[in-house]
Amino acid sequence: MKNAEKQNGFTLIELLIAVAVIGILAAVAYPAYTDFVTRSNRSEGQRELMRYANLQEQVFVDSRAYASDMKGLGEATATIDTESGNYTISVSAQTATTFTLKAAAKGNLSSDTTCPTLTVNELGQKNLSENSGCWEK
Repeated sequence: MKNAEKQNGFTLIELLIAVAVIGILAAVAYPAYTDFVTRSNRSEGQRELMRYANLQEQVFVDSRAYASDMKGLGEATATIDTESGNYTISVSAQTATTFTLKAAAKGNLSSDTTCPTLTVNELGQKNLSENSGCWEK
């Protein structure tokens, strides 16, 4: 009797184990990745809100009243979209001495149910009526 030649390759069990491990890793990694992307995109809205809040303060120093819309802050329209198109920024001035800037998620971030809008007011208070965890510390 001849010795059987050794076969090279994978068995079905080995292949199934490898597929299962890859599936488990993907199930853990994908949600963490999408959460990271959402939070990093959210920083654009936060950055723009803080920039326009600073512009509001400059307008207030010059005229003793906050701008009532984005045109008063030097923009061409009453609302603007951020550079990547993830947020629409708007301002509402309740009185000459108060304002609220709002960034509403759109486009890729429209599915962000945790923080669909970001806000900041003249006192620097962020997302008062909503989830305060929207702003990174």
